[in-house]
Amino acid sequence: MARKLRVQYEGAIYHVTARGVERRVIFDDDRDREHFLKQLEDGVEVYGVRLYLYCLMRNHFHLLVETPAGNLPAFMQKIETAHTVFYNIRHDRTGHLLQGRYDAKLVDGDEYLDRLSRYVHLNPVYTGNNAKKPLESRLRLLREYRWSSFRGYAGLARQHEFVDEGALLKMAGGRSESARRRNYKKFVEAGLANDDEEFVNVLEKGKWGIGGETFQAGIRDMHMDMAQKARRPEDVSLRRVESRHKPEKVLSAVCDAFGGSLEDIKKRSYGSLVRAVAARMLMKYSGMNQRDAGVYLKIGSGAAVCQQLKRLKGSVDKRLEHEMSKVESELGQ
Repeated sequence: MARKLRVQYEGAIYHVTARGVERRVIFDDDRDREHFLKQLEDGVEVYGVRLYLYCLMRNHFHLLVETPAGNLPAFMQKIETAHTVFYNIRHDRTGHLLQGRYDAKLVDGDEYLDRLSRYVHLNPVYTGNNAKKPLESRLRLLREYRWSSFRGYAGLARQHEFVDEGALLKMAGGRSESARRRNYKKFVEAGLANDDEEFVNVLEKGKWGIGGETFQAGIRDMHMDMAQKARRPEDVSLRRVESRHKPEKVLSAVCDAFGGSLEDIKKRSYGSLVRAVAARMLMKYSGMNQRDAGVYLKIGSGAAVCQQLKRLKGSVDKRLEHEMSKVESELGQ
């Protein structure tokens, strides 16, 4: 891109891919794709994941995500299970849809984030017969492809709110948002005529992640250290126990922050935003889905909870953000 910017990340960044069993189709039509994107939106909200980009192909998908809470497995389980159940019911099939465990490689965000994003966004023009088409045809296909985040970044369509564009657009450079989008668009489209062979080589040969030799060595040493610790006798006194909170504890934390009682939160007349906060915290810290949270709080269906969460997302001010952070702080200890 026009310039490099060293961006500080709070968590690990992963390039995640998953394929259909025996490379079979996992998205038959637009309805399948739209459902998957809805699961992405819900997963980002519930698990606090930062989704930088996505690209859906017929038999696989790419995601670039950062996980401040270190909860990639839970996030992926949520969206993969939801999509498999939906797909199997809709297409009258049974069994596994995806081929084993998803693949996730750590990414050196400082050096390779922008080049990886270009590689992922160019996926639609490098598959099957598309790769053999003239440059003009591939450029048109790239600009018209609806099932990746590229059109949003390039300013060709409205971006989904659950896509975090900040880091990549900052790397693109430019004084205004429109300038940054133009620069990013040029950067990606330049890859149609000039293959980034160096990056493709890093991508294909990077056993430990996507990055240079120093980055690879750091991940390798981390894995070796973890393997050595796993072979040592466990000191039970130092064991870290990860457990979900009981719903009562979650609601108690909400009451402490916002006032009121457990009974108040379950009343329809009580502040809907507080009930929405309670639903969000139950999903995040008690492992409930939207339907379960709706039943527990007497809100109604999962769709009703979804609507309240959308209202909450658009209504957060400094005061509400402060109260929510108090809940997060108590439950996250």
